[in-house]
Amino acid sequence: MIEYDAVDIAQGVIDRMSDCKDARFKQIMTSLIKHLHAFAREVDLTPEEWMTGIQFLTATGQMCDEKRQEFILLSDTLGLSMLVVALDQARAAARLKDSPGASMPTEATVQGPFFWEGAPKLPLGADLAEGKDTVPTLYSGKVTDTYGKPIAGCVLDVWSGDDHGLYDLQKGENAPMDLRAQFRTDQDGRYHYWSLKPSLYPVPVDGPVGKMLTRMGRHPFRPGHMHTMLRAPGHHTLVTHIFVGDSQYLDSDAVFGVRNSLIVEFKQKPAGTAPDGRVMTGPWAHAEYDFRLAPV
Repeated sequence: MIEYDAVDIAQGVIDRMSDCKDARFKQIMTSLIKHLHAFAREVDLTPEEWMTGIQFLTATGQMCDEKRQEFILLSDTLGLSMLVVALDQARAAARLKDSPGASMPTEATVQGPFFWEGAPKLPLGADLAEGKDTVPTLYSGKVTDTYGKPIAGCVLDVWSGDDHGLYDLQKGENAPMDLRAQFRTDQDGRYHYWSLKPSLYPVPVDGPVGKMLTRMGRHPFRPGHMHTMLRAPGHHTLVTHIFVGDSQYLDSDAVFGVRNSLIVEFKQKPAGTAPDGRVMTGPWAHAEYDFRLAPV
């Protein structure tokens, strides 16, 4: 009978995968086992502490439902989501470095826990914040490939919290979709729509991840941002944000998602005619941003 000690048990677990047919899965699990066991040895993990960890992960799973993803929030707040995004961005950059004339694609960032599939398809120029007591904000720009060629018919999924930082998913079980939509770029790759200027907000703190942040001595806030997911045939899907340039917490985003290239000035405008022809009877704001998608 084989007995394993604290040093060689990791190798014993790895050896049990000798019949694994999936090489990539085996590679990932081998590394995971090595690092997980090394972590336990490094901190001299006690049974009580590991049980606390198991209870934390169990509670994290129990907080998940069709509208809330506590595990995404955990990944985001530990910086793992942005690490995975950065690794993917590095692969894209490596593919393009030998392509003469190509620019780097727009930087990606975390999807976050509040994406809701099936947002309403609206025409360009629609106002997502119509009827709300807030300063109207025009979002506009162009979507191109990495060579500057416009991408017509690109789908933009956009979503944000309200002027208090709350998302529709946080407003009760029967709350309808709000402040989210799908648009398609025109034949010149241009887009424009109206919404509000997103407010800073705290990530959900009523679950195990919130308790973890408190115990870490960390704040839960994210700077104001507009989520944008872009999808077009022949191009990699881009998940990114437009960050409000004068928002707090740009330098300490709770999920480490800020990129300097994604920070946008929300220009304050007086009453008058907006670039899309809309007549504004009061102050409004304008956020302009051009996206670049990487080819598949």
